[in-house]
Amino acid sequence: MPRPILATVHTDALRHNLERTRRAAADARIWAVVKANAYGHGIERVYEGLRGADGFALLDLAEAERVRALGWRGPVLLLEGVFDARDLELCSRLDLWHAVHCDEQIDMLAAHKTLKPQRVFLKMNSGMNRLGFAPERFGSAWTRLNALTQVDEISLMTHFSDADGTRGIAHQLEAFERVTRDLPGERSIANSAATLRHADLTRGDWVRPGIVLYGSAPDYPEHDAAHWQLRPTMTLSTRIIGVQTLKAGDTIGYGSSFTADGPLTVGVAAVGYADGYPRHCTTGTPVLVNGVRTRMVGRVSMDMITVDLTNVPDAKFGAEVTLWGTSASSGAVLSIDEVAQAAGTVGYELMCAVAQRVPFAPASDDGE
Repeated sequence: MPRPILATVHTDALRHNLERTRRAAADARIWAVVKANAYGHGIERVYEGLRGADGFALLDLAEAERVRALGWRGPVLLLEGVFDARDLELCSRLDLWHAVHCDEQIDMLAAHKTLKPQRVFLKMNSGMNRLGFAPERFGSAWTRLNALTQVDEISLMTHFSDADGTRGIAHQLEAFERVTRDLPGERSIANSAATLRHADLTRGDWVRPGIVLYGSAPDYPEHDAAHWQLRPTMTLSTRIIGVQTLKAGDTIGYGSSFTADGPLTVGVAAVGYADGYPRHCTTGTPVLVNGVRTRMVGRVSMDMITVDLTNVPDAKFGAEVTLWGTSASSGAVLSIDEVAQAAGTVGYELMCAVAQRVPFAPASDDGE
């Protein structure tokens, strides 16, 4: 038998979260963001759940090829544009739309020999200070692009730094609207947090949801996934492979970081940091055993963790352990955001960090 760890992808939850996003987006079209191999889920595994979107947005040409190979004939957007002039030929062949965020990318387009003009999304740096043209240079970049025969339609985009927080979006939205007011073209400005929290201000023509499609709250811990009516799309589960009975004063694991203050039964679960479970999780990190909430105790090892079985006295060898997601035995949910917080990180990282050695499977109740 293989080691009992498993990552389960819930297609029905993907569909649900896409529909939840569509309700927030109203009449705006939706880019389903599938960068980073669909946030660690696998592009091929999420395709059926997200094919109801209006387009797919990603970073890598190889990922764009995979989306096209699945049969998608609608829009595909390269969120960071091209990295080399030779990439433009593949954009032409695959009919890819792409961001333009710097002079060098305009230079590449100007030198590109093509019979088919390309659809581009001109990006403004409205305050995020990563990619994009500063507001005072945005108009001249648009004028230069508009003069190129290699360019067809020009859409306009920006990205918010604080849509999930107290600073908000007003300063960036003002900069974007002031500069683009008299420019033609479709707009795309809303990420996950903006789509849910600032929908009336940021819908535009396209929204770009990422993390919400995968069931994680973009503004956790202010709001959790349940608040936004999101469902987890990935469950990481394993089983108990051993049980130990401790007495007061006994310690657990490397570094003896946990000491029992009385009789305690612990289960050893087959998961560790080599599987992508965060090593920074400490005693108290929540887990579900047979659908019952309990806690991890001690230090995360490469291949194992130990969990407190006080609340689950009947748990034996083979008992189900849910690290995040939905318990198959009870339907109880443990939010990936809560586990990420215990590790001092965010749900995005946990999704993307599931190791290659962990097998993936579709949920048995998804009708696939």
